[in-house]
Amino acid sequence: MRILGLIPARGGSRGIPRKNIRPLGGRPLLEYTAECALAARRLGRVVLSTEDEEIAAVGRRCGVEVPFLRPVELAQDATPTLPVVVHALRALESAGDRFDAVCVLQPTHPLRRPEHIDACIELLAAEAVDAVFTVLPVPPQYHPDWVYVADGRGRLHLASGRREPIARRQELPAAFHREGSVYVVRRDVVLEGGSLYGECVVGYELEPAQSVNIDSWDDWDRAERMLAERIANVP
Repeated sequence: MRILGLIPARGGSRGIPRKNIRPLGGRPLLEYTAECALAARRLGRVVLSTEDEEIAAVGRRCGVEVPFLRPVELAQDATPTLPVVVHALRALESAGDRFDAVCVLQPTHPLRRPEHIDACIELLAAEAVDAVFTVLPVPPQYHPDWVYVADGRGRLHLASGRREPIARRQELPAAFHREGSVYVVRRDVVLEGGSLYGECVVGYELEPAQSVNIDSWDDWDRAERMLAERIANVP
């Protein structure tokens, strides 16, 4: 399989201005994802999708390709990921470069490792599935079998649809939530199915200590601490 590594990094960011190129641990945030993607064995090409010339320049310095600039209308606060991926695949195919699948790598996950990327791609290749993405286990207190949702009258109902909750934590079925650092999806699912997930998905489980998603200043501070700990633990 030929896999495209796609790093989407727009210029606007309300929570943390210029987040994607802001220095984290002395390096632009984007550099962590670029370095990881280039070190992965299973990516055939690594491309940055951005509408921002400064981010494009940082990406090139980090060693990733910037063969196009993303249209500004695909770089708004409310722009979902799917049209960004569609644009990148179509732009590359119009230039004669076609891939079997795309691996989306958000720059807000600086702790991701190359082996996480390769493992997700290997799962996609080995299984008859549409997509693979990294997941984290749901803590028991937030498990769907223990979570209640309110109806229009304020009455509570189990999110699972059960009449009564499962009594013991040990009996809860495994539950996961999307971790977000690696998404691998087949090309046809994106371009023909209009989805980043398709109908059959497999998760690649990570440990919570391996993950941080920078969305706020608190996340940024946590990432700084985790990176410092990782560096300190390197022999």
